[in-house]
Amino acid sequence: MTERNAIILAAGKGTRMKSKLYKVLHQVCGKSMVEHVLEQLQQAKIENIVTVVGFGAETVKEALGDRTHFALQKQQLGTGHAVMQTEDLLHDSTGETIIVSGDTPLLTAATFRKLCEYHEQRHSAATILTSNAPDPTGYGRIVRNDVGIVERIVEQKDATKEERAIHEINTGVYCFDNQKLFAALKLINNNNAQGEYYLTDVIGILKHEGEIVTAYRDDDFNETMGVNDRIALARANELMRQRINTKLMSEGVSMIDPDHTYIDAGVKVGRDTVIEGGVVIKGQTVIGSDCLIGAHSRITDSVIHDDVKVISSTLEEAEMHTGSNIGPNSHLRPQAEIGKNVHIGNFCEIKKAYIGDGTKVGHLTYIGDATLGTNINVGCGVVFVNYDGAKKHHTNVGDHAFIGSNSNLVAPVNIAADSFIAAGSTITDDTDRFDMAIARSRQTNKKDYAKKLPW
Repeated sequence: MTERNAIILAAGKGTRMKSKLYKVLHQVCGKSMVEHVLEQLQQAKIENIVTVVGFGAETVKEALGDRTHFALQKQQLGTGHAVMQTEDLLHDSTGETIIVSGDTPLLTAATFRKLCEYHEQRHSAATILTSNAPDPTGYGRIVRNDVGIVERIVEQKDATKEERAIHEINTGVYCFDNQKLFAALKLINNNNAQGEYYLTDVIGILKHEGEIVTAYRDDDFNETMGVNDRIALARANELMRQRINTKLMSEGVSMIDPDHTYIDAGVKVGRDTVIEGGVVIKGQTVIGSDCLIGAHSRITDSVIHDDVKVISSTLEEAEMHTGSNIGPNSHLRPQAEIGKNVHIGNFCEIKKAYIGDGTKVGHLTYIGDATLGTNINVGCGVVFVNYDGAKKHHTNVGDHAFIGSNSNLVAPVNIAADSFIAAGSTITDDTDRFDMAIARSRQTNKKDYAKKLPW
């Protein structure tokens, strides 16, 4: 197999996005568009990838890291000019080079592989990835002769009325013989309506020199769509969600309403898990088997083990172990870890805390900066008072303790195993095993006082 290279064109500003964010960094299902392109090229076994950056160069470099080489296009003088900037990195390669835009997040590794194979089988100097667009406005048109051979690519602004009626469009993806690509680039000029160096002019030069130019047609136009504005971005997200959800369902995940289930690329979900409508699952979340993710839950960068139930709740950088459950309307904040068979009820918030196996936290409770043992009962309205206005402090609660409703545990404090906190207490001192701690004023009844009240 010949050496395979790739050039990702990611130097344009993307003014139609009307955004402070550099265009190729806009996200589609949790990853920037240019990351989607890069990852699919890597999956296609492309050995050497160069990304051309311009506007927002440092931000793009930070996003992609060491997964690609970079070339800088200081002036935006067209796609041909952008490719010229990679010559120092690629001029020695005798293999083939794919060129793809960084705003085409739906392209797949399978398509890149098929494009390369088609190119190699026909010994082409250049192969264009084309597709039939329902509305070709804005795309370069593929002009063929009467026997179907590609003659040239005509850009929208340079096309005649007849050429604009053509529906076969240039997707902006090519496979070139690398040496012939850079030789032809030296011959292009900017004598066109835009005053730019078009990469598409290389096709005409290669044709003029008698080289073989072919076109591989992708039957799925949606896969090849470029994203230039917010409308197209929304459409790309919709199509990517459909792809992600279809794959998960084919692997044994049940979705009650897949059209309204929002799962990022990279999320993993086990078999026989049921996901209800309106659920959002983001980042690097991993969900096990036999789970129930209830309607309108939101889960980000979390780990959920098998047989867990999440009912209309929010998880952020949290972990729930096998057999645990939460909700409705509760919140696990970063570094919350819920042990096996733990019950977290409604309207609870847990942050930077470990809850031991079998413990129950019924409802209306805040637990922060704490370690709880096994089989503890935490009553309604309990507050772990972890912040003194300057620093956070830790609370430890031992196994089998009972924390009565409406208690305040003022950190730092240690509640021993098997101890009992009376309801309504504010606890500031440690307890010993089997202690009952009461910290509240005694009740006083004022006889007949109510008769004096004006109502």
